[in-house]
Amino acid sequence: MSHSPKVSLRDLENHGAFIDRHIGPDDAEIAQMLRVVGHESLESMTDAIVPASIKSAAPLALPEAITEEEALAKIRAIADKNQVFRSFIGQGYYGTLTPNVILRNILENPAWYTAYTPYQAEISQGRMEALINFQTMCADLTGMEIANASLLDEASAAAEAMTLAKRSCKSKSNVFFVSSGVHPQTLEVVRTRAEPLGIELVVGADSDAAGTDAFGVLLQYPDTFGSINDYKAIADVVHARGGLVSVATDLLALTLIAAPGEWGADIVVGNSQRFGVPFGFGGPHAAFMACRDAYKRSMPGRLIGVSIDTEGKAAYRLTLQTREQHIRREKATSNICTAQVLLAVMASMYAVYHGPQGLTRIARRTHRLAAILASSLRQAGITVGDGFFDTLHVTGVDAAALHAKADQARINLRRIDAGSLSISLDESTTRADLIALAALFGASISDIDALDASTADALPPTLVRGSDFLTHPVFNTHHSEHDLLRYMRALADKDLAMDRTMIPLGSCTMKLNATAEMIPVTWPEFANMHPLAPAAQALGYKELIDGLEAMLVECTGYDAVSLQPNSGAQGEYAGLLAIRAYHRANGQSQRDICLIPESAHGTNPASAHLCGMSVVVTKCDANGNVDVEDIRRAAEKHSDRLAALMITYPSTHGVFEEDVVEICKIVHEHGGQVYTDGANMNALVGVAKPGKWGSDVSHLNLHKTFCIPHGGGGPGVGPCAVKSHLAPFLPRKLGEDSPVGMVSAASFGSASILPISWMYITMMGQQGLRKATQVALLNANYVAKRLEPHYPTLYTGRNGLVAHECILDLRPLKDATGIGAEDVAKRLIDFGFHAPTLSFPVSGTLMVEPTESESQVELDRFIDAMIQIRDEIRAVEEGKLDREDNPLKHAPHTATMVSGSEWTHAYPRELAAFPLASLKLQKYWPPVSRVDNVYGDKNIMCACIPVDAYKEEADA
Repeated sequence: MSHSPKVSLRDLENHGAFIDRHIGPDDAEIAQMLRVVGHESLESMTDAIVPASIKSAAPLALPEAITEEEALAKIRAIADKNQVFRSFIGQGYYGTLTPNVILRNILENPAWYTAYTPYQAEISQGRMEALINFQTMCADLTGMEIANASLLDEASAAAEAMTLAKRSCKSKSNVFFVSSGVHPQTLEVVRTRAEPLGIELVVGADSDAAGTDAFGVLLQYPDTFGSINDYKAIADVVHARGGLVSVATDLLALTLIAAPGEWGADIVVGNSQRFGVPFGFGGPHAAFMACRDAYKRSMPGRLIGVSIDTEGKAAYRLTLQTREQHIRREKATSNICTAQVLLAVMASMYAVYHGPQGLTRIARRTHRLAAILASSLRQAGITVGDGFFDTLHVTGVDAAALHAKADQARINLRRIDAGSLSISLDESTTRADLIALAALFGASISDIDALDASTADALPPTLVRGSDFLTHPVFNTHHSEHDLLRYMRALADKDLAMDRTMIPLGSCTMKLNATAEMIPVTWPEFANMHPLAPAAQALGYKELIDGLEAMLVECTGYDAVSLQPNSGAQGEYAGLLAIRAYHRANGQSQRDICLIPESAHGTNPASAHLCGMSVVVTKCDANGNVDVEDIRRAAEKHSDRLAALMITYPSTHGVFEEDVVEICKIVHEHGGQVYTDGANMNALVGVAKPGKWGSDVSHLNLHKTFCIPHGGGGPGVGPCAVKSHLAPFLPRKLGEDSPVGMVSAASFGSASILPISWMYITMMGQQGLRKATQVALLNANYVAKRLEPHYPTLYTGRNGLVAHECILDLRPLKDATGIGAEDVAKRLIDFGFHAPTLSFPVSGTLMVEPTESESQVELDRFIDAMIQIRDEIRAVEEGKLDREDNPLKHAPHTATMVSGSEWTHAYPRELAAFPLASLKLQKYWPPVSRVDNVYGDKNIMCACIPVDAYKEEADA
């Protein structure tokens, strides 16, 4: 009789840890892949890849890994320390009721939250339809001609409106006028953005706008105190001087009051938060910008447009991409990278679900509640402002005493000054709330319906909306839960996301977003906290944020972290602002030169430009490494003016460069600071710390290394981590007095998604984080080694190994066959894969980053696809497939194409549809064939497709 060997309790418990669920390959697969790469262990491979000069000597000072259940219990205890009061603070953030069908099937659905930015149009048709609904919704409600596919928050959107006005207006003025009625956080971010660009801000009452010679004005409609003002006369005066009018507004209010486009606005911005997206202690929420058609080539952010595919069918794509920062680099007018796509999708579905009548009903109910409350307060002798939508401005009161009473009743009001406050009502406000609010002021509402009958609306009669909106059928069809559920499912089925397949994008780290990490995000203790709630109510958030900051400090080797930046690009911006402020504090304001290698991410030079720095591009050598001697030459040449060097490490070319310590030393010797782009931190955690090898500041992409999902192009979080000498120059929080202003509307940025990264680090522990990095290195080298006979890897580091990603060089194949990297990218769709990063950082290449979360089975599936594609290219080389009529040039192939009654291609249908036998068991069918980019840019349409177009398609 045999007995199984005794296993220790510790071993049994370790097998239940999260590490094995996050890391794709098991130990047997790791051993097999190590043999292919040529190493005996992860440690020996790590030693062969990572330079000894930067390697961490000690393990991370973090706790050991724990199970999902243990981590959820810990964060549950943290969440319970938050006290969620009824919030009537307003100031740009309002209570909302997220339809459960949207909560479950968008926000909590990996088909939506694990998708990537829609750069590959053919596999992104679903999310782009949702985004074009968002654009149409924003354009309709604002009365403008075009809107973009979301921005980070209302404050940064207002700052973008300022710079758009500056480059688009006819005025020669350098003054931007901001109404004192804008939200305080908006003014803060606009002020931060204006100063490095040399724009002079003038802040004053609305009545001062007409008398100020400015290239643009920013108005709030309704304003931060709730007043709805008629701005037509101001707009006329500004236009007469050649200036532009920007307006920050409220989408729900615009269902009842005149659209800004109807009275003269040129640019309209705002936040879609109250369209079904919870407070989340400040974010993430999708902002928007709408403007006149004349500015579409200059407006920031992403535009979804309509083009056609090769079959003549309507197809969505990102349009006018030449506007984007990653292409324009130091000539960029914005550094926007992440957009809040997941939240924009939620807001658009909220509008689809409710439709124009439903939105109007919600707005009317909210307004009636506000009017009834105002009437009750006035009857009690309280002074309330006139002409409002949902916010009452109450004056002549003892604000401190009222706040004390409200606190006892678990109610939050907005305190403006000692004698005034405001009360903002919203969709979630109840009749009981109305009675409780009135009671705070000594007023009594005995019969709400009777008071309703005797109370008039408070909307200014001259500004009541008369125009229609959301007339497209998509907003007038899906009003039952069944209909909306099926519509959202139909859109998700058109797309490829991480729930279906590996997304092997280089520099984007598309790794597992574990369910356990996502669960706390929608807990009411995190989701329903207003960002301006008193600190005593947010003790759980404080513990979470402090804990995550400490974890990131330990992982990076820096001394302090700000979690305020709500995208990687904003983290870059914050880091450069810290460097700029540091030099100024040391009396060296002349330091304005930023050295950036030619291989850098496009956001690097864009962020430097926005900080008022002059970019000097340095060279890379033949091996793709930063050219140390060129950096030395540039640092010496610009020694008196050198502010910073921005480098990415490991490099954008996918290698650990040997000379990074020497590079830091060179920059420091010439008075500069070293900024290390944290995009590739997934190759470093637990192995090396940038703060210890000489770097002064990094941003980190929590939506890359630390598991926050990409969400179709956002949300993101881009914390800024710095050494102690730069810590005083991190972005200030709202109400703080410190040298550098706010870079995001909320003090802690997109706070509600921080539990994801907290959970990831907590569940992985010190050993798990290091192993994840090592397996990320292994997976990349395994792919490179297996594909080496078919596609050369363009750059390698020490010992012929790459870091966490590899660049496959397809340029020789293009020269020989006419088949280029884009053809391979499109052909991969037929195999059910999202393409690797196309033509970045080197044109004509594919950059692959498999991450640690992909198993050997999935890696081999990708490798098999790439080998089959190489065989097809070889068939073109050998004349077995036609140079033009081959499966690569016509990829991707839709079900309609391969099942049609006619097949005109020289290659068989089976090769088109099922190039590998395994695809017959599970097949993704793209909804459109290859999209025509040129047609889309020549025939720009960025709103919902008219229904007639579908009829024409069916008739064709």
